[in-house]
Amino acid sequence: MEHTDRVNHWFCRYPGSVLLEQERSCLEAVSHRCFGYYLLQVGSIGGEVPGLVPSRLRSRIMVAPEGPATASPGWIRGRPDQLPIASDSVDVALLLHTLDFYQDPHQTLREVDRVLIPEGRVIIVGFNPWSLWGLRRLFRSRSSRVPWSGRFISIHRIQDWLSLLGFEIESTWPLMFRPPLRQRVLMERLDLLERSGKRWWPAFSGVYVVEAVKRVSTLTPIKPSWKLRKPILGGRAIEPTTHAPLGRNGGGNG
Repeated sequence: MEHTDRVNHWFCRYPGSVLLEQERSCLEAVSHRCFGYYLLQVGSIGGEVPGLVPSRLRSRIMVAPEGPATASPGWIRGRPDQLPIASDSVDVALLLHTLDFYQDPHQTLREVDRVLIPEGRVIIVGFNPWSLWGLRRLFRSRSSRVPWSGRFISIHRIQDWLSLLGFEIESTWPLMFRPPLRQRVLMERLDLLERSGKRWWPAFSGVYVVEAVKRVSTLTPIKPSWKLRKPILGGRAIEPTTHAPLGRNGGGNG
């Protein structure tokens, strides 16, 4: 997918590389609170993030419409809004700017809800429209250049969507308070904004990380832990979810 290639290329240069470093550091810290069998990364933005499979998670799978540049174990071609994964089979799902750049963020979240086991976790990373990064995007709203061509969905809308699906927000982290400058020297000089921003204006961070848990009704029977886990790859019987829309279509700065 050409668009995704351009996004990943942006993350290899300033200021994208600085942002990706912050995101990976945060995700590695979050992942050590996760455990189970399978970590599913939905979409290939940011590449395969190292350090996200601690000893308490046995294996990692990536699902993306585009194939890897070189052969990579655990990489499955598939659409985020039609995951080729069995229901109730994934312990942790990671969406690294997936909702910002892939089609149909509503349906993608429904699919994540379908494949996660009860009490499974989803970790979402997205651009914050109410930030210096969002302000830059506002002035370049008609630009096709990444990342400004992304949706920039607000954290409040993400939380609303997750709540409607029955998720409970467990933690949020604000990242990147410096403006999106290409000059390395200026970015380094503004590093003070990272410390002060987290303390005084966390709501205006350039990026947010949300961790949520899939809650289930107490009337829903839970399979005994001694039973074998079902295969993570579904057969032809696996179908994407088709629930009613969570909200207004599109994704803007709501």
